[in-house]
Amino acid sequence: MDYTKLKQDIIEYSRTIGIDKIGFTTAATFDDMKNKLIRQQELGYQSGFEEPDIEKRVNPALIHDKPRSIISIALAYPSKLKNAKQGKRGERRGIFCRASWGEDYHVILRDRLRKLEEYIKKLVPDARCQSMVDTGELVDRAVAQRAGIGWSGKNCSIITPEFGSYVYLGEMITSLPLEADSPMEDRCGSCNKCVDVCPTGALVKGGQLNAQRCIAFLTQTKGFLPDEFRTKLGNRIYGCDTCQTVCPENKGKDFHFHEEMEADPEVVKPLLIPMLQMSNKEFKERFGRISGSWRGKKPLQRNAILALAHYKEEAALPHLKEVLQKDPRPVIRGTAAWAIGKIGGNRTEDMLKEAKSNELDEEVLIEINKGLELLTQSN
Repeated sequence: MDYTKLKQDIIEYSRTIGIDKIGFTTAATFDDMKNKLIRQQELGYQSGFEEPDIEKRVNPALIHDKPRSIISIALAYPSKLKNAKQGKRGERRGIFCRASWGEDYHVILRDRLRKLEEYIKKLVPDARCQSMVDTGELVDRAVAQRAGIGWSGKNCSIITPEFGSYVYLGEMITSLPLEADSPMEDRCGSCNKCVDVCPTGALVKGGQLNAQRCIAFLTQTKGFLPDEFRTKLGNRIYGCDTCQTVCPENKGKDFHFHEEMEADPEVVKPLLIPMLQMSNKEFKERFGRISGSWRGKKPLQRNAILALAHYKEEAALPHLKEVLQKDPRPVIRGTAAWAIGKIGGNRTEDMLKEAKSNELDEEVLIEINKGLELLTQSN
């Protein structure tokens, strides 16, 4: 078998199925990443969504029988929204991060990796391949960095010269001895913009993220959002793009190569008030195909309430009152109470006092009292 030719054939085929960049690396352990992950764990900086076994995250041999190479792929996604909707008083809108525009990227990348694997097995029938996207054991960024897709930026994203950091990543472990590509030199240099502007200080320093403080992570949690982050959320419904939008390497980068990545403006910049009492069926019909729906409607509804508070949207008060009185979920009732206090206005004190007299849940009562305190502070 001519593995040099095989590698070139794989590269050429990848272009025909919509893979924007492809790189190759060895199946050796990711020792540098192991040290970083151990340190993250010691500091309590992990999100909890990761594979808990650090050894599996850095050693391909633990998840694949006799691996010899890893193929890394990248697909560029759009950074600018076509026909974007503008919110206004009475019709405020939230925003989903760019990585959640269009069809769920897990579905898109798995499709490309499946096609690539089928092609490889046609050429080498006994090849063993194992693909993964985001939720797999390996660290996508570590694989992509070592495979020469891009460098690992201070914003903890892979930054490519061609597409900036607006890329989805996936990888395939193989039993084939494909020649490795060279890692790319770091080009962040002295630039520190992403660290400086991070809304919550989650970027502790270049290349180190405290996921527990990251807005992208916080928007996916299901409980009450800690008080210190509620005013930092802005109108974000899911995810955060700040560390990408300020990156000089992303300036002017906007690619629309893949039809399934094109966003529906009404979905990714939704009206906030209609989100408050959306049924499960309505939620699935509206948001089910995008990656930002994976945690269900509760976190997104909570975030929509906080976005309305951010805007101090008085038109939302009757809707928030109804949520406070009738929603069966304490987190949603309590967040609505806090938001009512944040927005303020006529009769909001009566709303909260009436709710307080009927509320039995201790956590919701705490939030009602916070709302009343916010009203006192604003008077």
